[in-house]
Amino acid sequence: MPHSLLLTSPHDRRPLALVALVLLILLALAWHGPVSQWAHYHHFADARAWHGLPNAWNVLSNLPFALVGGWALLRWRRRPPAGAQAWTVFAAALLLTAFGSSYYHWAPDNTRLVFDRLPIAWACAALSCGFLAQRVDVRWAGVAPLAVAWAGATASVLYWWWTEQHGVGDLRPYLLVQFLPMVLVPAALWMRMAPIDAAPVVSDRAWWTVLALYGLAKLAESADAPVFEALSMLSSGHVLKHLLAAAAAGGLLCQRPAAAIDLTRKREKPRPSGRGGRAQDCAASRWLGG
Repeated sequence: MPHSLLLTSPHDRRPLALVALVLLILLALAWHGPVSQWAHYHHFADARAWHGLPNAWNVLSNLPFALVGGWALLRWRRRPPAGAQAWTVFAAALLLTAFGSSYYHWAPDNTRLVFDRLPIAWACAALSCGFLAQRVDVRWAGVAPLAVAWAGATASVLYWWWTEQHGVGDLRPYLLVQFLPMVLVPAALWMRMAPIDAAPVVSDRAWWTVLALYGLAKLAESADAPVFEALSMLSSGHVLKHLLAAAAAGGLLCQRPAAAIDLTRKREKPRPSGRGGRAQDCAASRWLGG
């Protein structure tokens, strides 16, 4: 990877700290050994059908992903956001997640799970590139880094599927791709890595809100049956996971888009933004601090 993508200023070592953090995670995963998928992964608390639709609420709760991703793609047709490629891939991956996850939940098994995990991995890879483009170097949103990230995300899912077929399923690469944004974002925010563009797509407070929502989504997923019982079968933890994750994605994509950026320019010092144009922010953008 080009040195300029890791260290955009000779006096700023914080991007190298992010690299060191990723290397530590890789070492920890290598030391841990294979991470297998639990035996009852395909058994969900809410398996109720509705008008002939099996696992209806686990299927239908994917609709928000399609709405959020499709809305973002339509919104950006004329005015692409800063880091347009990364955010466009992210929105498209959300749209594909709605179809892939619905296909999987219709009749859950390992083969269908591949089509669920692939767009999720693509979304997480694009999100990592989009964040790094905002905080490290705008060229992270370029075609080459995105292509490498997309290939790595695809390989992580195919590696799990291949090892699963051989009886030694290993989720480590997929987990790395999925949780990398959950590591990079808080680390960069904690180190106060300021946006490098005058009109950033996502504010600090928005990122923290997204992290909180996604964390709640993963907690709900892990408590699928207890949530189902606690809510008197109104909703399961897995359904709430879909809704919370879609809300997190919607919060990101609802931020006011800046003009498309030049991926060849060098890093510029952030300039204070005025108040003009803030009235055009959508309601969710104001709520998230954008």
